[in-house]
Amino acid sequence: MSFASPLWLAALAVIPIAILAAIAARRRARRFAVRFPAVSTLQLAAAAGVSWRRHLPAACLLAAIAALAFALARPHVSYSAPVDRASVMLVTDHSGSMAATDVKPTRLGAAEGAANTFIDQLPGNVLVGAIAFSSTPDAVQAPVTNHGAARAVIDQQSANGSTATGDALQLALQLLRGTDKKHPPSAIVLLSDGAANAGVDVTTVAREAAQEKIPIDTVALGTPDGVLPSADPFQPPTPVPPDPQLMQQIAQLSGGRSFNAHSADELSSIYKGLGHQLGSVTRKRDVTAVFAIGGLAFLLIGAAGSTRWSGRLP
Repeated sequence: MSFASPLWLAALAVIPIAILAAIAARRRARRFAVRFPAVSTLQLAAAAGVSWRRHLPAACLLAAIAALAFALARPHVSYSAPVDRASVMLVTDHSGSMAATDVKPTRLGAAEGAANTFIDQLPGNVLVGAIAFSSTPDAVQAPVTNHGAARAVIDQQSANGSTATGDALQLALQLLRGTDKKHPPSAIVLLSDGAANAGVDVTTVAREAAQEKIPIDTVALGTPDGVLPSADPFQPPTPVPPDPQLMQQIAQLSGGRSFNAHSADELSSIYKGLGHQLGSVTRKRDVTAVFAIGGLAFLLIGAAGSTRWSGRLP
């Protein structure tokens, strides 16, 4: 909860001051009490008249002060709502190293499942596109409301070739930007497991994305022990560790977030969270009226209780 005029919250200090004043007044009254021999009898008689009803008007008055102080401070609560209009590009690496099995069933298989989980989290009005790349971007779908078109690109990949990450990101920027300089809120989600070893420089593209206000969220997939078996049975496997440093650099330069995934479950969880975040926006709702009505209700209850049980207002 946030407040537009938080200085009014200082009025809450009245509550403990009032409580302390009431306690002090009661102690002063006891100091001048006359001592009688039959103290026990009088205590029983006094206890019979004590009831929670005596304290209800004062409690309602203090609750009304608190509620009205909050109302004057103009409270707002935050809530998550589906985005009205946005575009997202999924950019997925399917180079030869994505055939590694350190992430089950393979890195590429896990990536396809996670990408579909991501799309499941998006509202139907979000435009979704997809690019699959290895040596070049070889499967492309511009952002559209038909999410099945992006799924078709994601599900038809095979692991081969090198890693032209810069080319794929540059194409994604072009598709998101289109011909309209005032494009809707947009983002790119990049998944790759290796260093960019072909095409244009990825850091140049990341800086361009920052200028366009299109963040690139990156996911580095794989474990340091990932290998590809050699075609020659007498040769050792080829190590294919991920490159999380490069992925983190791309995210930082573009204003995005970076993640590392070492298993299919972890990757799916990351993509699910990204889908929820990119498909929703945080908004604020003014709840001043709730506290104002509550304060008035406490005042009315306190006044009614006081006139009914003590014949006077608190």
